[in-house]
Amino acid sequence: MIDPDAAAPGEIYRDPVYDGATDPTVVVDAEGTWWMHYTQRRANHPAPGPGVAWVHGSRIGVARSADGQRWEYRGTLEPAPGGLALHEGAPPANVDETHWAPDVIHDGERWRMYLTEIEGVPTEWAGHPRRIVEYVSDDLAHWERREPLALDSDLVIDAAVAHCPDGLWRLWYKDEAADSVTKVAVSRDPATWEPGGTAVGGRPHEGPYVFALGGRWWMLTDEWRGMAVHHSPDSVRWERQGGADEVILGESGPASRGVQIGRHGMVVVRDDEALLYYFTHPWWDGSEISEADAAHQRRSAVHVARLRVDGARLVCER
Repeated sequence: MIDPDAAAPGEIYRDPVYDGATDPTVVVDAEGTWWMHYTQRRANHPAPGPGVAWVHGSRIGVARSADGQRWEYRGTLEPAPGGLALHEGAPPANVDETHWAPDVIHDGERWRMYLTEIEGVPTEWAGHPRRIVEYVSDDLAHWERREPLALDSDLVIDAAVAHCPDGLWRLWYKDEAADSVTKVAVSRDPATWEPGGTAVGGRPHEGPYVFALGGRWWMLTDEWRGMAVHHSPDSVRWERQGGADEVILGESGPASRGVQIGRHGMVVVRDDEALLYYFTHPWWDGSEISEADAAHQRRSAVHVARLRVDGARLVCER
């Protein structure tokens, strides 16, 4: 018997409103406070709408922590004059826009967020544009909206940004108009971007994330069966770790165990330690999860794993 309200093994955070925390991004501010921004899917909403409306209509949830392990829900980023602002408590009951998969970085002067925006609350996956929009902030709670980025198509999601060894900034993203591979854009100032082609092709995937550890650059991509690992000497040329079928966080068990594959994550590197924050659907049994009678399967939880470099390989410890 599955108890969807029970904690899944290893989980560190569940969204207290809709129990749909996904796509976490974690940063630490100058005071040492840990901030998590995440997609607040409406997993347990009693009437989200037909089809995949429960995945849409999402706000960006915000949680804070003193240590990166024990988290407290703080609210959602809601529309405000000129951008978004942290609103404590539950999001509004009625929404007219979808916010997905933020990436939050510090450029040396201020915070920047690259957020996927979708108009309305679609009930199907296809048929509506997705764009990545830049926001800036001085406090991680109040965000000034800039312009949507001019990328290779209008079906782009899941931004990940890093400052690279050649002095340029790069933004990696999923382009659904290109068979769902990872494209890249390049910038000198993390605001104006130029197309940079395909970074990682092959099997369809999403949620790229790039970081440096152990003298190499690494990219994780979510293949919906675990995460593929790619490595690079310069963050430009990428090679897959292992064979085409090798992934990390690919373990799963019976739904009653609450152990499932890792999905869309990001990495915090502090000194020689790397923490991979990711989400799972703990009670998923592998079947379609958009039907109302499978509400418990839609629930999600944030987990954390340790990453280390062993020789030339990236090793993940769940």
